[in-house]
Amino acid sequence: MSNRLSSPSSGMAERDPGLGRVVTLDARGEGVLAIVVGGVWAVADGLADTDEIERALAAETITAVVVASESLAAADSTLAVFLARVYDLCQVRRLALDVSAVGGGGAALLALARAVPERAGTDRVKPSRAIVDRIGISTLKGMSEFDGQLRFCGALCRSLARLVAGRARFRRRDLIEVLEEAGPHSLGIVTIISALIGMILAFIGAVQLRRFGAGIYVADLVGLATAREMAAVMTGIVIAGKTGAAFAARIGTMQAQEEIDALITLGVSPIDFLVLPRVLGLALMMPLLYLYACGVGLAGGMLVGTTVLDLSPLQYWQQTLFALSISQFVIGLSKSLVFGALVAIAGCMRGIQCGRSAAAVGEATTSAVVTGILYIIISDAIFAILLEVWGL
Repeated sequence: MSNRLSSPSSGMAERDPGLGRVVTLDARGEGVLAIVVGGVWAVADGLADTDEIERALAAETITAVVVASESLAAADSTLAVFLARVYDLCQVRRLALDVSAVGGGGAALLALARAVPERAGTDRVKPSRAIVDRIGISTLKGMSEFDGQLRFCGALCRSLARLVAGRARFRRRDLIEVLEEAGPHSLGIVTIISALIGMILAFIGAVQLRRFGAGIYVADLVGLATAREMAAVMTGIVIAGKTGAAFAARIGTMQAQEEIDALITLGVSPIDFLVLPRVLGLALMMPLLYLYACGVGLAGGMLVGTTVLDLSPLQYWQQTLFALSISQFVIGLSKSLVFGALVAIAGCMRGIQCGRSAAAVGEATTSAVVTGILYIIISDAIFAILLEVWGL
């Protein structure tokens, strides 16, 4: 098929390079621009150019646009795209547009496209809002987030009550898998972190205490800091980044694949079946990890004390035993128990709240780590205040 030439009636015309496609511009009287389309409109020919139409609409005398078809042999989606572009050009200049005379279904497609509202969040440029609006939106989001966390904690409390009553339904194998994942599989990273933390504390203490000839008290510093604070906090942070993220990823994937909906359909509570064994498993395993981290941290401090401060291992160990008491380990065990439960709650909660896409699973995993660490820091601050009030 050869190219057809457009023949405008008033001197303005565009010949589209597409095979058989014709676009004619006709400047009628009283500020009306007529666009006549004809020929064969096919995707293989590409999209029609609208530059000539845009230049024609720039004239101040144009107040309305009419699109009609003449000798239109065939048309596909390219005609609808062309009409949509013309519509956008008219919207910018606030010109009236009439496409009722277009055949080939183009007018119907344009009407259908314009009838579908734009999805929120799809625009590339976000509308600017006043500072008061942004504060209000952030406040509402925060309140909604807090409400969701309270609802999840309430559901978990009801699940614990069902566990005490013997009515909670979950697989014991899941609990064993959580214990294994949070325990033996985490020993490597816990060993490295705890040893380095103990060595760092000893180095910091050695630098200051050697000035006063009190290097022996490095053992007190490392022992108290490790037993009361660092072993529990650092172990909790490590578990939040490892196990808590894994909880969110697994449950989030189940949410995206509608497996949780299937559990609800079968009458199985997702909180009982998925969340409860993970919270119990991590809460039970964290105190054991804490004790292990304490031993490794004290060993790291002893290594620095015996090499940098020329202390004998017996001296260092005796000073450590003198500084520590059972109450220090009880405080650390209590913290680790709470941290383990909070990390599991954060991971499971973000997984349950996950969306139905792969991107949502990634966001839930990241949010679980951030939320878990935030819970650890806040609860540790509460522990510090309570221990100060109680004089411990």
